[in-house]
Amino acid sequence: MLGMIRNSLFGSVETWPWQVLSKGDKGEVSYEERACEGGRFATVEVTDKPVDEALREAMPKVMKYVGGTNDKGIGMGMTVPISFAVFPSEDGALEKKIKVWFRIPNQFQSDPPVPSDDSVKIEDRESITVYSRQFGGYAKEADYVAQAAQLRTALEGTATYRSDIYFCTGYDPPMKPYGRRNEVWLVKM
Repeated sequence: MLGMIRNSLFGSVETWPWQVLSKGDKGEVSYEERACEGGRFATVEVTDKPVDEALREAMPKVMKYVGGTNDKGIGMGMTVPISFAVFPSEDGALEKKIKVWFRIPNQFQSDPPVPSDDSVKIEDRESITVYSRQFGGYAKEADYVAQAAQLRTALEGTATYRSDIYFCTGYDPPMKPYGRRNEVWLVKM
């Protein structure tokens, strides 16, 4: 736990590598198209709970892994954003299932520490291209749903993306009260 707090406050923060391919806007909705690099990720999946409750369960597990609760006992530093996959129903409401994805820092990509918690898995993920919309504040499920709906409306007729999944992202530690950065990512088809 101490390693997790030290990393959040004083550790290095590495940005998940991506390249902006284009920028767009429609009305008051601005967005970017990005190519996001793949790699190895620490993941935690939670089912049968609303998104906000599932995040309260999954995030500490990922943070403890990053902070040193692993076979090497080392804190790895942070990468941002931390993303979590959500699964919308046809009506736009989210299913009771999330999957948190934390990109393992570059120096550990080839040989990541083994998680001590069996619910934390190491997975390979291919590169993805996403449409990203940024917004501020302490984001909750309703905020992500509303932002995703705005992004879908802005992209209507101009882009194709997956309708069965999208990513919600956060860049800031919970103790940062102002200037927070969140995003929704629709995955390009």
